[in-house]
Amino acid sequence: MRQTVVLATALLGAQVLAAAEPPAWWKAFTAAPRMAAGFIQESDSAVFGKLKRTGILRLAKGGRLRVEYQKGLLLVADGRKLVQYDAEARTAQKVDLRSASKDAPLLWVLLDPAALDKVFAVKPGAGPDAFTLEPRKAGLPKVSLEGKGGMPLRISWVDPTGARQVLEFLSPHVPAPFAADTFAFKAPAGTRWIATPGSRE
Repeated sequence: MRQTVVLATALLGAQVLAAAEPPAWWKAFTAAPRMAAGFIQESDSAVFGKLKRTGILRLAKGGRLRVEYQKGLLLVADGRKLVQYDAEARTAQKVDLRSASKDAPLLWVLLDPAALDKVFAVKPGAGPDAFTLEPRKAGLPKVSLEGKGGMPLRISWVDPTGARQVLEFLSPHVPAPFAADTFAFKAPAGTRWIATPGSRE
């Protein structure tokens, strides 16, 4: 669950006030009320080799997120809870976003944009439209971002297993307001809920 949370939350942008000035596209992105895009996620691991996954991402301010992978994995956050649903296994797990952020601080990018500078420092990137988030605390990944036209185009990092992750957005844009149930999870019949340690639910 943690690796998926890190993956999902690494998708999201926020206001950064730190050691360097981020590009203009980033500032525009942080002001956008919502975003929709297709995506390609590629990972390169010494253990699992090269993997490629595709899907659709929808996000909105207030910690709301919906990530639909083509092969059935679904992540839905309503601003308070994050649900991971595996259609193949017919299992679901729910975590509190703020509690999860203690184990995966990248969630702060989603939950509290103003607090991001407590976790990362902004450093110049390889080009004018790129920059890097350097972790202030041990155990967090360095995140590289590239974008243009007010939207992110590419995010890369190395996950806790040592696998290099690259997330490429396809046609990112600000869509019309989402339907009210976009960020609500309704468990299909037969779903088995996996208990989260420390959860009362």
